[in-house]
Amino acid sequence: MRSSPRGILSVENGKFAAVLEAQAEDWIAAGDGPVMMSGMIGSRQGWLEVPYAACPAGFEEIATGMRKVTWDGGTAWIAPGLSCHDEAGVPDVMRGEEVQILGVLDRLGPGAHTVCLPGTHSKWVEVTDGRIMRFTTHMTGEAFAVFKAHSILGRMMKDGVSDAAAFEDGVRRSADGGGLLHHLFGVRTRGLFGDLTEAIAASYLSGMLIGHEIRSAHGRRGRVHMLCSAQLAEIYARAFRVLGIEANALDPDSVTRGLFRVAAYL
Repeated sequence: MRSSPRGILSVENGKFAAVLEAQAEDWIAAGDGPVMMSGMIGSRQGWLEVPYAACPAGFEEIATGMRKVTWDGGTAWIAPGLSCHDEAGVPDVMRGEEVQILGVLDRLGPGAHTVCLPGTHSKWVEVTDGRIMRFTTHMTGEAFAVFKAHSILGRMMKDGVSDAAAFEDGVRRSADGGGLLHHLFGVRTRGLFGDLTEAIAASYLSGMLIGHEIRSAHGRRGRVHMLCSAQLAEIYARAFRVLGIEANALDPDSVTRGLFRVAAYL
């Protein structure tokens, strides 16, 4: 496996092929199989905007939605991502997470399952008998970053070691009445009255936001399967324990297996 911190916004003048070859030129030259890609590479800012496949969807629908790009050095395929609508008819989308889920379907088995993919934009996905039925997105990670860096709350926080007790206190706060917007201002007032020190305020805010996410998305779905890095799985597992929700972690590198299995359909 190889990794690079470069995202699509770091690619100058649309030179995606050059970046791909810089990372995997020897693999491409070997020609052992098709080059498969997923995620934001298929977005409007990526190599080629690939139309979303609509939920419900499984291997066949995602493989059918794959689109081909070519350059002097070869050919590659880009996954379509998925779309759905909530109960009010508002659209929701994902790019990349659908392939991660395909990579763990054999671990999930038949029946109905809830998969949580924490992150900047956390995804909560309903999977039934190997098909992605619907999902919701929650801007938890981005909201935390914005409040910490660009709001009055951030002025009362110091970077440092996370505090487990403050995090759990924030998770429990999400159960109180008043709503998220009121709870957010409480981060400031608890600091003013000495209930939160600058060293632990960020942990409290993180727990509060994650707590609100889980309460909004989980409902009464039972066990949750976490699909994310080990670090994020540890954070969310702590929140799930506080809320009395059973959760387990799946393979965070499932995207490789998902793309491999989609390739078999091409």
